[in-house]
Amino acid sequence: MVHLKDKPEYVDIDVDFKPLPKYGHLSEKTPEFEALEPAIDAAYNQLWALPDFPTFRKVAGDADAVMPPGGPDRYREVTTELLQFPARDGQLIELKIYKSPCAAPDATLVYRMHGGGHVVGRHEVDGAENVYAATNPNIVVASVDYRLAPEFPFPRQGDDCYDGLLWCKKNSKVLGIDPEKIIVAGSSAGANLAAALAIMARDDGITGIIAQVLHFPAVCHPKYFPRDKYEFGSYIQDADNCVLSTRRLEAFLDAYNPNSVPDHRHSPLLAASHANLPPALIQCAGVDILRDDAFAYAEALKAAGVDVEIYGYKGVPHCFPAVIAKHPYTPVFYERYNAFLKKHTSG
Repeated sequence: MVHLKDKPEYVDIDVDFKPLPKYGHLSEKTPEFEALEPAIDAAYNQLWALPDFPTFRKVAGDADAVMPPGGPDRYREVTTELLQFPARDGQLIELKIYKSPCAAPDATLVYRMHGGGHVVGRHEVDGAENVYAATNPNIVVASVDYRLAPEFPFPRQGDDCYDGLLWCKKNSKVLGIDPEKIIVAGSSAGANLAAALAIMARDDGITGIIAQVLHFPAVCHPKYFPRDKYEFGSYIQDADNCVLSTRRLEAFLDAYNPNSVPDHRHSPLLAASHANLPPALIQCAGVDILRDDAFAYAEALKAAGVDVEIYGYKGVPHCFPAVIAKHPYTPVFYERYNAFLKKHTSG
């Protein structure tokens, strides 16, 4: 089975831990989550019982994401196609393009980095979010199938995403986008890559990133989290969460970045400055070890003068819209996402 440590290495799990004052109350589970928790736990346990991450990927697959009740009809309202771009080492990397059949010319690009711990997953991990975005005719979504750890450790994932961004800007006519209207987006590990990409683009003078969407973001390796500045309780409080436990996160981290040192490319919270970054939408879950990452990053961005919308959903787990599609919070999550995208796209 995929190797898990006997106990977390980067966080001291204190059995007498008490919920911290700012966000600890968000871990009180909703009845809908409590009812489904055993089934969710069993499903994830099957994947983590597999012998290694390549097998995990193969079994998980990349089937088209199922839309939640009341969501868009992805096969009527959105078209998809596959393209490729050459990364800096010549390797061809796949892009999956999602767009409306009525897409407007010079649309805004939503440049999507998928979740999966930098180790598993492909485009359809975040397929529902991609479809929701692409129903807006002023948006074209490009999801990048960056290379995965442990075969390709840090910083390969970020490099592939960076190279894909440059290719999209250069090939804007092919995509039907305005190269100066780009929203970087991701969930979980994808949000980590999106946040880091926004910083790298700012530092390298790459123009055109007008907003960032960070859902359930991991923004700092727990070994380097500045606990003197931000509340850090969710890694302990929600350590045994059925969707993403602290031990499972550390398995992802060690596969992705086995010899880590502090670096904003994997821990964007550690950037020397967060000034002059694009406006951000951050959405997080209350019963999630990454909850306090999200609030810390929102605090850092706001302190640097960046406009931030942040929403924390009490009582639900990591990436809950994909895990509990029928939860009452799920349509609210997508409404806020679509409203943010609409605000930052032009007609």
